[in-house]
Amino acid sequence: MQDAELDENLDMRAGAVRLHGPEGFAGMRRAGRLAAECLDMIADHVRPGVRTDRLDSLVREFVLDNGALPATIGYRGYRHASCISINHVICHGIPSEKTLKDGDILNIDVTVIVDGWHGDTSRMYYAGEPKVKARRLVETTHEAMMRGIGAIKPGATLYDIGKAIQSFAEAEGFSVVRDFCGHGLGQVFHDAPNIVHYAEYRDRMTGLHRAADTPLKPGMFFTVEPMINEGRPDVKVLKDGWTAVSRDKSLSAQFEHSVGVTETGVEIFTLSPRGHARPPYG
Repeated sequence: MQDAELDENLDMRAGAVRLHGPEGFAGMRRAGRLAAECLDMIADHVRPGVRTDRLDSLVREFVLDNGALPATIGYRGYRHASCISINHVICHGIPSEKTLKDGDILNIDVTVIVDGWHGDTSRMYYAGEPKVKARRLVETTHEAMMRGIGAIKPGATLYDIGKAIQSFAEAEGFSVVRDFCGHGLGQVFHDAPNIVHYAEYRDRMTGLHRAADTPLKPGMFFTVEPMINEGRPDVKVLKDGWTAVSRDKSLSAQFEHSVGVTETGVEIFTLSPRGHARPPYG
């Protein structure tokens, strides 16, 4: 199959979804592996007393030293090689002079560009020893992501992904953030389709609605990256325009993989070469 990136007539404004062939899968494997190796590397440096801008510098150096580019630098004016989201920060936390404290949980999100292909992934980390409920939130979030990925196969739909994630997370007593979603990617950083991590949502005016039921087809590339809150799912974006926090200041966790739909199921491009799935990483 010819990579749809070459089709100049593809109208993304109409929500068209790109389908990729063997060349695309090979490119995403390279990009996904480097992104995963980056998160493996940073695990050795996450500890109480470390500044988040130091972690970001290590990410930047690693990506550049491996002949790739950090996709987030310059993206819509963003200046860092990673997003680092601590405790009640849901996503898009900006690296800074902030120092990690014992018991913090944090998400580190990186996207690398290798030969034009984007590898996008994130993992949770512990700084020291987290509280029991924080640990359970992190474990639940990882399992929810993997259940969502497990629902991916030709003939299934985006709805099936969201249902698998939402049903598990809510059964464990947590909530699924609605304000952010996964996305298509490949030679484009953010592409169609949007991947919502829930099956149903409630509109204040019109009531309960079913999420998208777009069919999954071989060659689709996208991220699965549920954000799960300890409390309510409501979000507040801070004045910096990036940092999203839980409105009730409850803890939040997120994991993310880049995946491709195959003829028989799904391929995860961003699995850890070290076998790191969820913390603690030993």
